[in-house]
Amino acid sequence: MMEVDVTGLVELRNRIKHDFQKREGVKLTFMPFFIKAVVDALKEYPILNSVWADDKIILKKRINISMATATDDALYVPVIHDADEKSILGLAKAVQNLAEKTRNGKLELADMQGGTFTVNNTGSFGSIQSQPIINAPQAAILSFEAIVKRPVIYNNMIAVRDMMNICLSLDHRILDGLVAGRFLNRVKERLESYGPDTQI
Repeated sequence: MMEVDVTGLVELRNRIKHDFQKREGVKLTFMPFFIKAVVDALKEYPILNSVWADDKIILKKRINISMATATDDALYVPVIHDADEKSILGLAKAVQNLAEKTRNGKLELADMQGGTFTVNNTGSFGSIQSQPIINAPQAAILSFEAIVKRPVIYNNMIAVRDMMNICLSLDHRILDGLVAGRFLNRVKERLESYGPDTQI
């Protein structure tokens, strides 16, 4: 688990979300930003975009993000195919489309196949720490916890910041702790790089 200061991201989303929805017809949640950070990190650490196949590791070329999505009575994991080719807008549309299809019971088999890495926004129901279960045969799963305002040391002063935990579970047959830690740190850096004036 790592702690992430997402104050800049929260400010950015708050500043642009109304215009974004008016212009694009899509709600701007935090999930597209989370997925974009994961996709960028997977490009740098492609071993996390792999699967275990009986006695060998298969490295996947396509980055297809499985996204845990709950209904009132079940959990589904639809897939955003070729997520690395999508912008924040493209990811926002894909997230909304799959969430609506899940809620309306309209998911097709193709929507559930081909995932190479799973993300889970457990923070949406208030969780601050979790141990996500790997979506086998994938190498790892990353959960994004609730964003909460907390007093932290910032520039040698106590400041109220928007903080979030990110939690990674991994298959040690594929990954060791070093590469997993570096990957998680890269996701953290990507999320912390957003500011109120970032262009998306």
